[in-house]
Amino acid sequence: MPLIILGWLLLAETDRRVVFALAVFTGLLIGYLIWSYVVVRYTRRLQGLFTFPHLVVALVGCGITTAWLGWLPTTAAGLVHFLALFLVLTSLWFMFPLATIHTTTSHTAFDADEQLPTISVIVPAYNEVGYIRRTVSAILNASYPAEKVEVVVVDDGSTDDTLSEALSISDERVQTVHKENGGKYSALNYGLLFASGDVVVCVDADSVIADSALKAAVSPLLADQSIGAVAGRVKIENGGSLILALQRLEYIVGLNVYRRVLDSFGTVPIVPGCLGAFRREAIEDVAGYDPETLTEDFDLTVKLLRAGWSVRTSEATVYTEAPDTWYDLYLQRMRWYRGNVMTLLKHWRVALDHRYGYLHRISYPMQVVEMFVLPLASWIILGVLVQRLLAGDVVRTVAMFAVYTSVVLAISVFAVSVERDDLSLSALSPLFVIGYKHFHDLLVFKSILEVCLRRDLDWTGPRRILNREQTDSVPEEHSSAETRSVD
Repeated sequence: MPLIILGWLLLAETDRRVVFALAVFTGLLIGYLIWSYVVVRYTRRLQGLFTFPHLVVALVGCGITTAWLGWLPTTAAGLVHFLALFLVLTSLWFMFPLATIHTTTSHTAFDADEQLPTISVIVPAYNEVGYIRRTVSAILNASYPAEKVEVVVVDDGSTDDTLSEALSISDERVQTVHKENGGKYSALNYGLLFASGDVVVCVDADSVIADSALKAAVSPLLADQSIGAVAGRVKIENGGSLILALQRLEYIVGLNVYRRVLDSFGTVPIVPGCLGAFRREAIEDVAGYDPETLTEDFDLTVKLLRAGWSVRTSEATVYTEAPDTWYDLYLQRMRWYRGNVMTLLKHWRVALDHRYGYLHRISYPMQVVEMFVLPLASWIILGVLVQRLLAGDVVRTVAMFAVYTSVVLAISVFAVSVERDDLSLSALSPLFVIGYKHFHDLLVFKSILEVCLRRDLDWTGPRRILNREQTDSVPEEHSSAETRSVD
């Protein structure tokens, strides 16, 4: 409702010709989405009509036409206002309805224990002393038939006492294996060699699953044989600082609600490494994890989607430790963004091949826009605000900032409500307009540049809080910042 009111107020103060242009662009996009749903679901023989490349051409054509007609704003401030309106309208007509429908209809119905499949939970671990025991304990104590659960802990050449801590867990359902350090993808593939369950569940060694997580993750696989993987719902475990609160809101808006939207199409783009369930047949179908990227979870998910499997989200909840310093956040996100760029470039043919259905039409394009378009747009908006401020137009600049912040605030309130989280987090929305968002955008730019320059990129991850408390310095070789090779 707040976003509807905001949209109405913005339109009321907008030139009628600009409203016409908005109607053209929004109508074209919504029409494309509706057509995509119909053609993939009901009439696949028409999939070659109005595909993603056609949409790009149509949008460019509309831009040229509306500019020639004088419908588009001619000033930078006007274009920012236009962008805010377009964001409101597309959110109203696409993202919000789908997320709302998913929230009201996706109530997990657990199967009887005798119907549940056997599961193998793989926990890759590298320097996770102090964490691995509680992670495994949460898995063993989850509400899932004990006789149907096995845990495979893979020590990936840890330089601390992770292996000893894992071996000290006295439960016949836990098998701990050791290998030389080769990166997370190799640890997961090695774990698959020891997994015997019908369903493979992957859990990060610093994460703790909720009691019902295993049942919630497995249930969709039983309900639909076309589903190859199920993503968990990630929540941040630690708190108490601004940087952690920002990440908490970011996870809610940018990850969990986003997955709810794409769940409607069965093309959830990333099954997170901290909790994901895979049908054994599906993961074998795509030959497991590949070493070509730094985000093995994103890459594997795209491989599954390209192979024709559906990927869904679930209410399976996992609590993970988030970086609590800006340096550790930098380390984590550089791996994420480098890996995302690598994965999108690796699978670039998806953008041109309509046979990939919703992956081609919706999921992959949204990832491209998020990675390559939105960071640039946010810096353009910031530049416009600064330019107007320096020109002395303080009142209009503040008004423009207030408008854009209101849009982000409305989206945040909706997302937090959907996730049933703390509404006070929405108060951080202004930092997603100026500040926090631009920090991430700079990391995206840096990642794109490094990947395009084909630099040797190592795995970089945040230092574990417990590990950091035990040392004041980062060793030069195998540091607690977890720099490791992906080869």
